[in-house]
Amino acid sequence: MENNEIVVGLDIGTTKICAIVGRRTEHGKIEILGMGKAESSGVMRGVVTNIEKTVLGIRGAIEDASVISNVEISEVVVGIAGQHIKSVQHRGLLVRNSSEDEISRKDIDRLIEDMYRLMMPPGEQIIHVLPQEFTVDNEQGIIDPIGMSGVRLEANFHIITGQITAANNIYKCVKKANLATVDLVLEPLASSEAVLSEEEKEAGVVLVDIGGGTTDIAIFYEGIIRHTAVIPFGGNSVTEDIREGCAVMKNQAEILKVRFGSALADENRDDEIICIPGLKGREPKEVSVKNLAYIIQARMEEIMEQVKYEINASGFEKKIRAGAGIVITGGGAQLKHMPQLVEYVTGIEARIGYPNEHLAKTNDENIKSPMYSTAVGLVIKALQAIEMKAPGKVVKEDKKEPIRETEQKQRERWIDKLINKGKQLIENDLDDKDFIQ
Repeated sequence: MENNEIVVGLDIGTTKICAIVGRRTEHGKIEILGMGKAESSGVMRGVVTNIEKTVLGIRGAIEDASVISNVEISEVVVGIAGQHIKSVQHRGLLVRNSSEDEISRKDIDRLIEDMYRLMMPPGEQIIHVLPQEFTVDNEQGIIDPIGMSGVRLEANFHIITGQITAANNIYKCVKKANLATVDLVLEPLASSEAVLSEEEKEAGVVLVDIGGGTTDIAIFYEGIIRHTAVIPFGGNSVTEDIREGCAVMKNQAEILKVRFGSALADENRDDEIICIPGLKGREPKEVSVKNLAYIIQARMEEIMEQVKYEINASGFEKKIRAGAGIVITGGGAQLKHMPQLVEYVTGIEARIGYPNEHLAKTNDENIKSPMYSTAVGLVIKALQAIEMKAPGKVVKEDKKEPIRETEQKQRERWIDKLINKGKQLIENDLDDKDFIQ
Protein backbone atom coordinates (compact mmCIF):
# COMPACT_ATOMS: atom_id res chain seq x y z
CA MET A 1 0.00 0.00 0.00
CA GLU A 2 2.68 2.52 1.00
CA ASN A 3 4.71 2.07 -2.16
CA ASN A 4 2.14 3.04 -4.77
CA GLU A 5 -0.55 4.63 -2.55
CA ILE A 6 -3.29 2.52 -4.10
CA VAL A 7 -5.73 1.48 -1.36
CA VAL A 8 -8.80 -0.73 -1.12
CA GLY A 9 -11.86 -0.05 1.02
CA LEU A 10 -14.02 -3.06 1.90
CA ASP A 11 -17.57 -2.40 3.12
CA ILE A 12 -19.10 -5.59 4.55
CA GLY A 13 -22.73 -4.53 4.75
CA THR A 14 -26.00 -6.28 5.48
CA THR A 15 -27.29 -6.14 1.90
CA LYS A 16 -24.06 -5.87 -0.11
CA ILE A 17 -20.30 -6.36 0.13
CA CYS A 18 -18.48 -3.64 -1.77
CA ALA A 19 -14.77 -3.25 -2.57
CA ILE A 20 -13.43 0.01 -4.01
CA VAL A 21 -9.88 0.53 -5.30
CA GLY A 22 -8.67 4.12 -5.29
CA ARG A 23 -5.75 6.53 -5.10
CA ARG A 24 -5.26 10.26 -4.67
CA THR A 25 -4.62 12.35 -7.77
CA GLU A 26 -2.10 15.18 -8.01
CA HIS A 27 -5.03 17.59 -7.50
CA GLY A 28 -6.01 15.99 -4.17
CA LYS A 29 -9.12 14.22 -5.46
CA ILE A 30 -9.84 10.49 -5.12
CA GLU A 31 -9.56 8.52 -8.37
CA ILE A 32 -11.66 5.34 -8.33
CA LEU A 33 -9.77 2.66 -10.28
CA GLY A 34 -12.34 -0.09 -9.87
CA MET A 35 -15.32 -1.30 -7.88
CA GLY A 36 -16.65 -4.76 -7.13
CA LYS A 37 -19.96 -5.66 -5.51
CA ALA A 38 -21.47 -8.91 -4.28
CA GLU A 39 -24.61 -9.93 -2.43
CA SER A 40 -24.20 -10.17 1.33
CA SER A 41 -26.10 -13.13 2.74
CA GLY A 42 -23.90 -13.86 5.77
CA VAL A 43 -24.35 -10.54 7.58
CA MET A 44 -27.27 -9.50 9.78
CA ARG A 45 -27.66 -5.96 11.16
CA GLY A 46 -24.04 -5.19 10.42
CA VAL A 47 -22.65 -8.27 12.18
CA VAL A 48 -21.20 -11.38 10.49
CA THR A 49 -23.48 -14.36 11.21
CA ASN A 50 -22.18 -16.80 8.58
CA ILE A 51 -18.43 -16.93 7.92
CA GLU A 52 -18.48 -18.99 4.69
CA LYS A 53 -21.19 -16.91 2.96
CA THR A 54 -19.41 -13.70 3.93
CA VAL A 55 -16.07 -15.01 2.64
CA LEU A 56 -17.70 -15.90 -0.71
CA GLY A 57 -19.13 -12.39 -0.93
CA ILE A 58 -15.76 -10.79 -0.12
CA ARG A 59 -13.98 -12.91 -2.74
CA GLY A 60 -16.58 -12.03 -5.38
CA ALA A 61 -16.34 -8.28 -4.69
CA ILE A 62 -12.53 -8.31 -4.53
CA GLU A 63 -12.18 -10.30 -7.78
CA ASP A 64 -14.44 -7.88 -9.66
CA ALA A 65 -12.61 -4.85 -8.27
CA SER A 66 -9.24 -6.41 -9.09
CA VAL A 67 -10.22 -7.18 -12.71
CA ILE A 68 -11.70 -3.73 -13.35
CA SER A 69 -8.81 -1.82 -11.72
CA ASN A 70 -6.08 -4.21 -12.99
CA VAL A 71 -4.64 -4.16 -9.46
CA GLU A 72 -3.62 -7.23 -7.45
CA ILE A 73 -5.35 -6.78 -4.09
CA SER A 74 -3.74 -8.16 -0.95
CA GLU A 75 -4.62 -5.59 1.75
CA VAL A 76 -7.88 -3.87 2.64
CA VAL A 77 -9.26 -1.31 5.07
CA VAL A 78 -12.50 -2.73 6.48
CA GLY A 79 -15.55 -1.04 7.99
CA ILE A 80 -17.24 -2.18 11.19
CA ALA A 81 -20.80 -1.41 12.31
CA GLY A 82 -23.62 -3.03 14.25
CA GLN A 83 -25.74 -2.57 17.34
CA HIS A 84 -22.83 -3.68 19.55
CA ILE A 85 -20.97 -0.42 18.83
CA LYS A 86 -20.91 1.93 21.84
CA SER A 87 -19.21 5.20 22.67
CA VAL A 88 -17.98 6.71 25.95
CA GLN A 89 -16.27 9.93 27.00
CA HIS A 90 -13.03 9.76 28.99
CA ARG A 91 -10.37 12.19 30.17
CA GLY A 92 -6.66 11.46 29.95
CA LEU A 93 -3.63 13.06 31.62
CA LEU A 94 0.08 13.10 30.78
CA VAL A 95 2.71 14.77 32.99
CA ARG A 96 5.72 15.73 30.89
CA ASN A 97 9.33 15.93 32.12
CA SER A 98 10.02 19.51 31.07
CA SER A 99 7.99 22.65 30.40
CA GLU A 100 10.74 23.95 28.11
CA ASP A 101 10.37 21.23 25.48
CA GLU A 102 7.57 21.73 23.00
CA ILE A 103 4.61 19.34 22.97
CA SER A 104 5.10 16.97 20.05
CA ARG A 105 3.07 14.38 18.18
CA LYS A 106 4.76 11.72 20.33
CA ASP A 107 3.19 13.19 23.48
CA ILE A 108 -0.29 13.02 21.95
CA ASP A 109 0.36 9.47 20.74
CA ARG A 110 1.39 8.47 24.28
CA LEU A 111 -1.84 9.93 25.62
CA ILE A 112 -3.86 8.02 23.00
CA GLU A 113 -1.99 4.78 23.75
CA ASP A 114 -2.87 5.17 27.44
CA MET A 115 -6.56 5.31 26.48
CA TYR A 116 -6.26 1.98 24.67
CA ARG A 117 -5.20 0.45 28.02
CA LEU A 118 -8.50 1.32 29.71
CA MET A 119 -10.36 -1.57 31.30
CA MET A 120 -13.39 -2.52 29.19
CA PRO A 121 -16.37 -4.72 30.16
CA PRO A 122 -15.78 -8.41 29.37
CA GLY A 123 -16.11 -9.17 25.66
CA GLU A 124 -15.55 -5.57 24.50
CA GLN A 125 -12.55 -3.86 22.93
CA ILE A 126 -11.62 -0.30 21.98
CA ILE A 127 -11.90 0.38 18.23
CA HIS A 128 -11.14 4.11 18.07
CA VAL A 129 -9.73 6.73 20.45
CA LEU A 130 -10.65 10.17 19.10
CA PRO A 131 -9.11 13.24 20.83
CA GLN A 132 -11.40 16.23 21.36
CA GLU A 133 -10.21 19.34 23.25
CA PHE A 134 -6.83 19.49 24.98
CA THR A 135 -5.82 21.30 28.17
CA VAL A 136 -2.22 22.48 28.65
CA ASP A 137 -1.32 23.59 32.20
CA ASN A 138 -4.99 24.44 32.92
CA GLU A 139 -5.34 26.36 29.64
CA GLN A 140 -8.55 24.82 28.24
CA GLY A 141 -10.16 24.54 24.80
CA ILE A 142 -6.98 23.87 22.80
CA ILE A 143 -7.62 21.95 19.56
CA ASP A 144 -3.99 21.37 18.53
CA PRO A 145 -1.38 21.60 21.32
CA ILE A 146 1.62 20.65 19.13
CA GLY A 147 4.36 23.28 19.47
CA MET A 148 3.13 24.64 22.80
CA SER A 149 5.06 24.45 26.08
CA GLY A 150 3.68 22.89 29.23
CA VAL A 151 4.09 20.14 31.80
CA ARG A 152 0.50 18.96 32.31
CA LEU A 153 -1.19 17.76 29.10
CA GLU A 154 -4.84 16.68 29.43
CA ALA A 155 -7.45 15.74 26.82
CA ASN A 156 -11.08 14.70 26.45
CA PHE A 157 -11.46 11.56 24.35
CA HIS A 158 -14.40 10.06 22.46
CA ILE A 159 -13.81 6.32 22.78
CA ILE A 160 -15.65 3.89 20.49
CA THR A 161 -15.94 0.26 21.58
CA GLY A 162 -17.32 -2.92 20.04
CA GLN A 163 -17.62 -6.63 20.71
CA ILE A 164 -14.38 -8.58 20.39
CA THR A 165 -16.18 -11.47 18.68
CA ALA A 166 -17.72 -9.17 16.04
CA ALA A 167 -14.30 -7.68 15.20
CA ASN A 168 -12.61 -11.10 15.23
CA ASN A 169 -15.22 -12.52 12.84
CA ILE A 170 -14.50 -9.69 10.39
CA TYR A 171 -10.75 -10.35 10.63
CA LYS A 172 -11.39 -14.07 10.14
CA CYS A 173 -13.52 -13.52 7.02
CA VAL A 174 -10.92 -11.21 5.46
CA LYS A 175 -8.11 -13.65 6.25
CA LYS A 176 -10.05 -16.59 4.76
CA ALA A 177 -10.46 -14.53 1.60
CA ASN A 178 -6.61 -14.43 1.43
CA LEU A 179 -6.43 -10.75 2.36
CA ALA A 180 -4.78 -8.77 5.16
CA THR A 181 -6.68 -6.18 7.24
CA VAL A 182 -4.70 -2.95 7.40
CA ASP A 183 -7.20 -1.15 9.64
CA LEU A 184 -10.71 -1.49 11.08
CA VAL A 185 -12.74 1.73 10.76
CA LEU A 186 -16.13 2.60 12.23
CA GLU A 187 -18.45 2.93 9.23
CA PRO A 188 -20.16 6.24 10.15
CA LEU A 189 -16.70 7.81 10.51
CA ALA A 190 -15.83 6.60 7.01
CA SER A 191 -19.14 7.86 5.58
CA SER A 192 -18.58 11.27 7.18
CA GLU A 193 -15.27 11.63 5.32
CA ALA A 194 -17.06 10.98 2.03
CA VAL A 195 -20.13 13.21 2.35
CA LEU A 196 -19.44 15.97 4.92
CA SER A 197 -17.46 19.15 4.33
CA GLU A 198 -15.11 20.66 6.92
CA GLU A 199 -17.45 23.69 7.13
CA GLU A 200 -20.38 21.45 8.06
CA LYS A 201 -18.36 19.67 10.74
CA GLU A 202 -17.31 23.05 12.12
CA ALA A 203 -20.84 24.52 12.17
CA GLY A 204 -22.49 21.41 13.66
CA VAL A 205 -23.96 18.51 11.67
CA VAL A 206 -25.59 15.11 12.14
CA LEU A 207 -24.69 12.30 9.74
CA VAL A 208 -27.44 9.68 9.42
CA ASP A 209 -26.25 6.65 7.43
CA ILE A 210 -29.27 4.44 6.66
CA GLY A 211 -27.88 1.04 5.74
CA GLY A 212 -29.59 -2.28 5.17
CA GLY A 213 -29.37 -3.58 8.74
CA THR A 214 -28.59 -0.53 10.87
CA THR A 215 -28.82 3.25 10.89
CA ASP A 216 -25.56 4.85 12.05
CA ILE A 217 -25.38 8.32 13.60
CA ALA A 218 -22.36 10.60 14.00
CA ILE A 219 -22.61 14.14 15.40
CA PHE A 220 -19.88 16.72 14.72
CA TYR A 221 -19.37 20.22 16.15
CA GLU A 222 -16.37 22.57 15.86
CA GLY A 223 -14.73 19.98 13.61
CA ILE A 224 -14.76 17.32 16.35
CA ILE A 225 -16.88 14.18 16.64
CA ARG A 226 -19.13 14.56 19.69
CA HIS A 227 -21.52 11.61 19.65
CA THR A 228 -21.99 8.27 17.88
CA ALA A 229 -24.87 5.80 18.01
CA VAL A 230 -26.28 2.81 16.13
CA ILE A 231 -30.00 2.16 15.62
CA PRO A 232 -30.81 -1.53 14.90
CA PHE A 233 -33.18 -0.75 12.01
CA GLY A 234 -32.50 0.05 8.37
CA GLY A 235 -33.64 -0.56 4.81
CA ASN A 236 -34.21 -4.29 5.39
CA SER A 237 -36.72 -3.47 8.13
CA VAL A 238 -38.70 -1.47 5.57
CA THR A 239 -38.54 -4.36 3.08
CA GLU A 240 -39.81 -6.78 5.74
CA ASP A 241 -42.69 -4.44 6.60
CA ILE A 242 -43.68 -4.26 2.91
CA ARG A 243 -43.48 -8.05 2.61
CA GLU A 244 -45.88 -8.52 5.51
CA GLY A 245 -48.09 -5.52 4.85
CA CYS A 246 -48.61 -6.23 1.15
CA ALA A 247 -48.41 -10.06 1.45
CA VAL A 248 -45.73 -10.36 -1.26
CA MET A 249 -42.41 -12.20 -1.65
CA LYS A 250 -39.27 -10.62 -0.20
CA ASN A 251 -37.69 -9.94 -3.60
CA GLN A 252 -40.96 -8.33 -4.77
CA ALA A 253 -41.04 -6.19 -1.61
CA GLU A 254 -37.51 -4.96 -2.34
CA ILE A 255 -38.46 -4.05 -5.92
CA LEU A 256 -41.57 -2.21 -4.69
CA LYS A 257 -39.46 -0.22 -2.20
CA VAL A 258 -36.77 0.73 -4.70
CA ARG A 259 -38.99 1.55 -7.72
CA PHE A 260 -42.14 2.94 -6.17
CA GLY A 261 -41.26 3.61 -2.52
CA SER A 262 -41.86 7.00 -0.91
CA ALA A 263 -41.23 8.20 2.63
CA LEU A 264 -44.27 10.52 2.60
CA ALA A 265 -47.68 8.99 1.82
CA ASP A 266 -49.44 12.33 1.25
CA GLU A 267 -47.13 13.06 -1.68
CA ASN A 268 -48.69 10.15 -3.65
CA ARG A 269 -52.00 9.96 -5.52
CA ASP A 270 -54.83 7.67 -4.41
CA ASP A 271 -55.44 6.21 -7.87
CA GLU A 272 -51.89 4.90 -8.50
CA ILE A 273 -51.90 1.08 -8.47
CA ILE A 274 -49.06 -1.41 -8.94
CA CYS A 275 -49.85 -4.83 -10.40
CA ILE A 276 -47.64 -7.70 -9.13
CA PRO A 277 -47.63 -11.05 -11.00
CA GLY A 278 -49.09 -13.95 -9.03
CA LEU A 279 -47.21 -17.16 -8.16
CA LYS A 280 -47.68 -20.23 -10.42
CA GLY A 281 -50.81 -19.17 -12.23
CA ARG A 282 -52.40 -17.30 -9.32
CA GLU A 283 -54.19 -14.02 -9.87
CA PRO A 284 -52.02 -10.87 -10.01
CA LYS A 285 -51.92 -8.78 -6.81
CA GLU A 286 -52.69 -5.07 -6.82
CA VAL A 287 -50.95 -2.72 -4.41
CA SER A 288 -51.79 0.96 -3.90
CA VAL A 289 -48.75 3.25 -4.14
CA LYS A 290 -50.19 5.36 -1.33
CA ASN A 291 -50.65 2.34 0.96
CA LEU A 292 -47.09 1.28 0.14
CA ALA A 293 -45.90 4.75 1.17
CA TYR A 294 -47.85 4.54 4.46
CA ILE A 295 -46.00 1.31 5.33
CA ILE A 296 -42.62 2.86 4.48
CA GLN A 297 -43.41 6.12 6.27
CA ALA A 298 -44.36 4.35 9.50
CA ARG A 299 -40.98 2.58 9.73
CA MET A 300 -38.92 5.59 8.63
CA GLU A 301 -40.69 7.79 11.17
CA GLU A 302 -39.76 5.28 13.89
CA ILE A 303 -36.10 5.39 12.81
CA MET A 304 -36.09 9.20 12.66
CA GLU A 305 -37.70 9.45 16.12
CA GLN A 306 -34.72 7.50 17.46
CA VAL A 307 -32.35 9.77 15.53
CA LYS A 308 -34.09 12.76 17.15
CA TYR A 309 -33.67 11.14 20.58
CA GLU A 310 -29.92 10.65 19.99
CA ILE A 311 -29.54 14.30 18.89
CA ASN A 312 -31.27 15.46 22.09
CA ALA A 313 -29.20 13.05 24.22
CA SER A 314 -25.96 14.40 22.74
CA GLY A 315 -26.68 17.91 24.07
CA PHE A 316 -25.90 19.52 20.70
CA GLU A 317 -29.44 19.98 19.36
CA LYS A 318 -29.32 23.79 19.39
CA LYS A 319 -25.89 23.78 17.73
CA ILE A 320 -27.18 21.46 14.99
CA ARG A 321 -30.28 23.60 14.35
CA ALA A 322 -28.13 26.71 14.00
CA GLY A 323 -25.49 24.81 12.01
CA ALA A 324 -25.60 22.49 9.00
CA GLY A 325 -28.54 20.32 10.14
CA ILE A 326 -28.83 16.66 9.13
CA VAL A 327 -27.11 14.89 6.22
CA ILE A 328 -28.70 11.57 5.17
CA THR A 329 -26.68 8.99 3.27
CA GLY A 330 -26.61 5.23 2.69
CA GLY A 331 -28.99 3.15 0.58
CA GLY A 332 -32.03 4.27 2.60
CA ALA A 333 -31.38 7.90 1.63
CA GLN A 334 -32.49 7.09 -1.93
CA LEU A 335 -36.16 6.80 -0.93
CA LYS A 336 -38.28 9.56 -2.47
CA HIS A 337 -39.16 12.48 -0.16
CA MET A 338 -36.69 11.32 2.47
CA PRO A 339 -35.32 14.82 3.35
CA GLN A 340 -38.88 16.10 3.76
CA LEU A 341 -39.71 13.28 6.18
CA VAL A 342 -36.57 13.94 8.23
CA GLU A 343 -37.44 17.64 8.48
CA TYR A 344 -41.05 16.76 9.38
CA VAL A 345 -40.03 14.43 12.26
CA THR A 346 -36.98 16.25 13.66
CA GLY A 347 -37.74 19.85 12.73
CA ILE A 348 -34.15 20.18 11.49
CA GLU A 349 -33.10 21.01 7.92
CA ALA A 350 -31.87 17.96 5.98
CA ARG A 351 -30.10 17.12 2.73
CA ILE A 352 -28.90 13.93 1.02
CA GLY A 353 -25.16 13.29 1.18
CA TYR A 354 -23.47 12.10 -2.04
CA PRO A 355 -19.85 10.88 -2.00
CA ASN A 356 -18.91 12.93 -5.05
CA GLU A 357 -17.27 15.98 -3.48
CA HIS A 358 -13.88 14.27 -3.06
CA LEU A 359 -14.04 12.15 -6.23
CA ALA A 360 -12.18 12.84 -9.45
CA LYS A 361 -14.07 12.42 -12.75
CA THR A 362 -15.11 8.81 -13.20
CA ASN A 363 -16.75 6.79 -15.95
CA ASP A 364 -18.86 4.87 -13.43
CA GLU A 365 -21.54 7.32 -12.26
CA ASN A 366 -23.03 4.68 -9.95
CA ILE A 367 -20.15 5.25 -7.54
CA LYS A 368 -21.67 8.65 -6.68
CA SER A 369 -24.74 6.99 -5.17
CA PRO A 370 -25.28 7.45 -1.38
CA MET A 371 -25.17 3.65 -0.99
CA TYR A 372 -21.39 3.73 -1.69
CA SER A 373 -20.59 6.50 0.83
CA THR A 374 -19.06 4.09 3.35
CA ALA A 375 -16.83 2.31 0.81
CA VAL A 376 -15.58 5.62 -0.64
CA GLY A 377 -15.00 6.90 2.90
CA LEU A 378 -12.90 3.83 3.73
CA VAL A 379 -10.65 4.63 0.75
CA ILE A 380 -10.30 8.24 1.98
CA LYS A 381 -9.48 7.05 5.52
CA ALA A 382 -6.84 4.65 4.19
CA LEU A 383 -5.17 7.39 2.14
CA GLN A 384 -5.21 9.77 5.12
CA ALA A 385 -3.46 7.13 7.25
CA ILE A 386 -0.73 6.72 4.61
CA GLU A 387 -0.26 10.49 4.30
CA MET A 388 0.07 10.86 8.08
CA LYS A 389 2.86 8.26 8.11
CA ALA A 390 4.58 9.61 4.98
CA PRO A 391 8.15 10.91 5.59
CA GLY A 392 8.31 14.67 6.09
CA LYS A 393 4.59 15.19 6.60
CA VAL A 394 4.64 15.50 10.38
CA VAL A 395 7.89 17.47 10.34
CA LYS A 396 6.33 20.11 8.12
CA GLU A 397 3.26 20.35 10.33
CA ASP A 398 5.41 20.69 13.46
CA LYS A 399 7.46 23.50 11.93
CA LYS A 400 4.46 25.76 11.28
CA GLU A 401 3.51 26.46 14.88
CA PRO A 402 6.70 26.86 16.96
CA ILE A 403 7.76 30.22 15.43
CA ARG A 404 6.58 32.15 18.48
CA GLU A 405 8.38 29.69 20.76
CA THR A 406 11.64 30.23 18.84
CA GLU A 407 11.32 34.03 19.16
CA GLN A 408 10.66 33.66 22.87
CA LYS A 409 13.82 31.55 23.29
CA GLN A 410 15.79 34.17 21.38
CA ARG A 411 14.55 36.86 23.77
CA GLU A 412 15.45 34.67 26.76
CA ARG A 413 18.97 34.15 25.39
CA TRP A 414 19.30 37.94 24.85
CA ILE A 415 18.23 38.63 28.48
CA ASP A 416 20.70 36.01 29.75
CA LYS A 417 23.40 37.67 27.70
CA LEU A 418 22.45 41.04 29.18
CA ILE A 419 22.62 39.68 32.73
CA ASN A 420 26.03 38.13 32.06
CA LYS A 421 27.27 41.47 30.73
CA GLY A 422 26.01 43.12 33.93
CA LYS A 423 27.89 40.60 36.03
CA GLN A 424 31.03 41.33 34.04
CA LEU A 425 30.51 45.09 34.63
CA ILE A 426 30.41 44.56 38.37
CA GLU A 427 33.31 42.10 38.42
CA ASN A 428 35.64 43.94 36.02
CA ASP A 429 34.52 47.52 36.81
CA LEU A 430 33.89 48.18 33.10
CA ASP A 431 32.51 51.54 31.93
CA ASP A 432 29.00 51.99 30.51
CA LYS A 433 30.25 52.13 26.91
CA ASP A 434 31.65 48.57 27.09
CA PHE A 435 28.42 47.33 28.64
CA ILE A 436 26.24 48.82 25.90
CA GLN A 437 28.41 47.20 23.23
